[in-house]
Amino acid sequence: MALRRREFLLLAGVGAAAAATGFLAGPLALKRDSGGAEALAREAFPDLAGNTRRIAEWRGRVIIVNFWATWCAPCREEIPMFQAAREFYAPKGFEIVGIAIDSAAKVGEFVDNLKIRYPILLAGANGISLMRELGNTVGGLPYTVLLDRTGSIVHRKLGPLHRPELDALLAGRLQASAG
Repeated sequence: MALRRREFLLLAGVGAAAAATGFLAGPLALKRDSGGAEALAREAFPDLAGNTRRIAEWRGRVIIVNFWATWCAPCREEIPMFQAAREFYAPKGFEIVGIAIDSAAKVGEFVDNLKIRYPILLAGANGISLMRELGNTVGGLPYTVLLDRTGSIVHRKLGPLHRPELDALLAGRLQASAG
């Protein structure tokens, strides 16, 4: 019993540290002018079925790439919002791709429990180095990158994304690109 409590406290501490990093240090450390689209395009990730996937599969759509983990409280809070946004915006050429920084077993169970319907890819610990290439110098979670229809990075955010902010980011891009 003590071990479970210790594990819980450890995970809670790690989650709190990740959230604090995202909220406090994120805006200062995030390099908005860094590149990274090519790093994201060249990476291949397994999905939960074991198939190798690349972000380029969704080129031609406006894509949110969201780095997250099952133990990250702000990440878990974003997921229902992402699911609702995907349902609303998918007909207009929008997709969300979650990249999990966690084990396949934990992610699979989590995805099943929450019935996540958007693509989930597995990066494990290698995802942290990719996030750094994308401008997240502190490695905090959640980290979200918005790609336009050509695959160019047009927005980055360290910390949780909220629906009004997402709607504002997508409105112009989906209208300007639709047709």
